[in-house]
Amino acid sequence: MAATCQAISSTTSLHWGDVLTIVLYFVVVLIVGIWATLRASKTSAAGYFLAGKSMTFFPIGASIFASNIGAPIFVGLAGTAAASGIGGMIFEWHAIPFILMLSWVFVPVLTASGVYTMPEYLKKRYGGKRLRTYISVLSIILYIITKISVEMYAGAVFVQLLLGWSMYASGILVLVFSAVFTMTGGLTAVIFTDTLQTIVLIGGAFVLLFKGISEVGGYDQIRPKYMHALSNTTKHGNTTCGYPREDSFSLLRDPFTSDYPWPGTLIFNIPSDIWFWCSDQIMVQRSLSAKSLTHAKGGSIVAGYLKILPYWLFVIPGMIARIMFPDEVACSDPEVCKCICENPAGCSNIAYPLLVLRILSPGLRGLMLAALFAAVMSTLTSVFNSASSIFTMDLWRKFRSHAPDWELLIVGRVVVVVLVGLAVVWIPIMQAAQGDQLWQYWQMLMSAVGPPWAMVFLMGFFWKRTTEPAAFFGLIAGQLLGFSRLILAFIYPTPPCGDVDDRPYFLKIHFLYIAAMETAVSGASMICISLFTKPRTKSKLHRVTWWTRHDEKQPELSDDEDKDDVTHDTPDQEPSKLKHRFEVCCGIKEQKMSTLSKEERLALQVKMTSIKENPKWRLILNMNAIILMGITAFIIGFYH
Repeated sequence: MAATCQAISSTTSLHWGDVLTIVLYFVVVLIVGIWATLRASKTSAAGYFLAGKSMTFFPIGASIFASNIGAPIFVGLAGTAAASGIGGMIFEWHAIPFILMLSWVFVPVLTASGVYTMPEYLKKRYGGKRLRTYISVLSIILYIITKISVEMYAGAVFVQLLLGWSMYASGILVLVFSAVFTMTGGLTAVIFTDTLQTIVLIGGAFVLLFKGISEVGGYDQIRPKYMHALSNTTKHGNTTCGYPREDSFSLLRDPFTSDYPWPGTLIFNIPSDIWFWCSDQIMVQRSLSAKSLTHAKGGSIVAGYLKILPYWLFVIPGMIARIMFPDEVACSDPEVCKCICENPAGCSNIAYPLLVLRILSPGLRGLMLAALFAAVMSTLTSVFNSASSIFTMDLWRKFRSHAPDWELLIVGRVVVVVLVGLAVVWIPIMQAAQGDQLWQYWQMLMSAVGPPWAMVFLMGFFWKRTTEPAAFFGLIAGQLLGFSRLILAFIYPTPPCGDVDDRPYFLKIHFLYIAAMETAVSGASMICISLFTKPRTKSKLHRVTWWTRHDEKQPELSDDEDKDDVTHDTPDQEPSKLKHRFEVCCGIKEQKMSTLSKEERLALQVKMTSIKENPKWRLILNMNAIILMGITAFIIGFYH
């Protein structure tokens, strides 16, 4: 066992070519970040949080893809492929219709309503303050627990194997680097660096794919060799653990005995996908930054096509890693696994990093480390920008309703610093909470949160009768069910292979079936409560539902909570010397605010909330969406 551990640690030193590649990558990213920062409009909240609504389709699509393809995909998706085959890929391909749904259904309503954030939309749609406040606080907490911490743990697994650095050193470096980009340039810098990082990510992953296929003797050798990729402990020990699943090359699996039951992945996972792709601030914010609805739809098309790639970029390499290094990746003895990767449950999470470490030559290895940094930074910069937007626009303005733009920008930057600190604290917690398959852990977290959240938006979009009490208590009811299952899963972890499973029966029900229960509980609660509570008047529903998105009138602002959204800059007021120095340090351009006339304000509002489309481009985009859906259905059917 000691020899095996020494074999991994002895290869962690990097060649000078690797170091040069990494340095060049960071220099290029820094230049792009500085250029985007200088280009960005940072003197207004719309400029900082929505990139001035000037983004075109390709950067939007690349940013949506890069924001999702982080280290958990490198480590988690490749790891679950090494452990159980291609089944985990269903979550990636199943997401494509909902990436399209984002721009075809959600963006038109959100743009027409003129909101920056999802909690802001909920307040406009339902009124009241508690729903917006609850969603805002929950969003930030979930970003720390389910995104930043998972991202940093997965990134640390990679960096530890490649460099031998400590969890804290590698985590803090990437966190700080990502936070700097977000604080300086806002969403514009994030989107442009995401575009660059997407190119690096895809290029490096394809290099590893072709090299791995060559090492195992060709693509047609993967299936037979994978099914016989066993560790020595499994081969020569008295155990049935460590064998590949019989359905390893099946995408749609048995509804009762499999790890990914097909009714759950195809049907019951729909609300979670709607939450993640259509109502999560990270994804929505990219589409809202589009200069027009046409570019938002084009961005979804680009992201949808890119979403086909993870099968070849991560799943196949994960399976190749098991074929080439079965003693480490497919270890089945807890003591051996703990020696190899400090995780007695299994070492499938190291599949992708180990493949990079063992088969790539100097320079290429550095490129893949750069690709890892690209993936981590893409997700983290997205999370930081979205979390700062939610805190600033939905929580800070609740207490500072007349805060000027410069104050909102400074608060947004301070929030990023706080998130960095909290994420560092969470690194050891994630290290202790890791399982043998990070991917399943991540999907379980998503299913505990997503379905009730999605129902709040779906009911608000398509049923004008839905009321605020119904949305709030329906959300709470569904999430109580999901969180209770999640808490029990932490208290009673899945027993190792070969041990008796004496957990409560509730935990033996697959988490995707629990997600279906959450959806039913939330939906039924919302319908019942809505029928017994007073709905909002028609005058308050202009432009905030699917049926009223084309209304010329804005929603009536009669509630106190609706008026809280109005912010004012002091016109033509010279800043003090202290304030001027503060603005310079924060990168805020000094300018005199001029009072806009009523006509100018109306013209600006029309521009920011327009959902008009050119009929020709609308037809072209609709045809592309249909083609993409057809390709997705064919792929899922082919690999069923």
